[in-house]
Amino acid sequence: MPRPVAVVPWATAIVLAGPLAAACGDNLPAAPDAVTIDAPPPDAGTCNTTVEGFPLAAGTHVATCSPITYATNPPTSGAHYPIWARYRSYPAPVPRGFWVHDLEHGAVVITYNCPDGCADDVAALEAFLAARPADPTCTAPVANRFVVTPDPLLDTRFAASAWGFALRADCFDLGALGTFIDDHYARAPEDLCGDGVDPLDPQNGFPSPCP
Repeated sequence: MPRPVAVVPWATAIVLAGPLAAACGDNLPAAPDAVTIDAPPPDAGTCNTTVEGFPLAAGTHVATCSPITYATNPPTSGAHYPIWARYRSYPAPVPRGFWVHDLEHGAVVITYNCPDGCADDVAALEAFLAARPADPTCTAPVANRFVVTPDPLLDTRFAASAWGFALRADCFDLGALGTFIDDHYARAPEDLCGDGVDPLDPQNGFPSPCP
């Protein structure tokens, strides 16, 4: 597993610098884009929220539903399927190989793992995202490049991924998420808002189960 570039408690201000990979598709690894974190969001202390920046793995396309091992949890870059997930909130887990492709398109993917259930938290998250300013590069009905999905492989309750960066928290830290989106949204090798497909819709023909 590659060593993280930085582990960022929200109470610490740091700067990470490096160019994003500019290539499309099978891009070469590169350092994450610059980010400055100046102050802890409101819930950072209670949720033990951290942000980490990681070296970028090549965005190689692999066969849809083939197994992929990621160096970070949640994933922040690397191999993915040729098709990306539609921008929406999903009631069941979307296989990581789909939404890592969304990350390459500049999306922020929010994942959660709540064995005891967290319907109220998810509803608050969805309302929070719906209130965000619309992305002018998107076409209706898509307003923003957000994917929300449960993830049983996640080893914390709440997380967010962008290309090269991950937020992790013990609870749904929407204050920290807003800062994370401001810092990392639309900063990836392929900055585009074309919608994907719903991998969970049986009509789309993906095998089940899909890793």
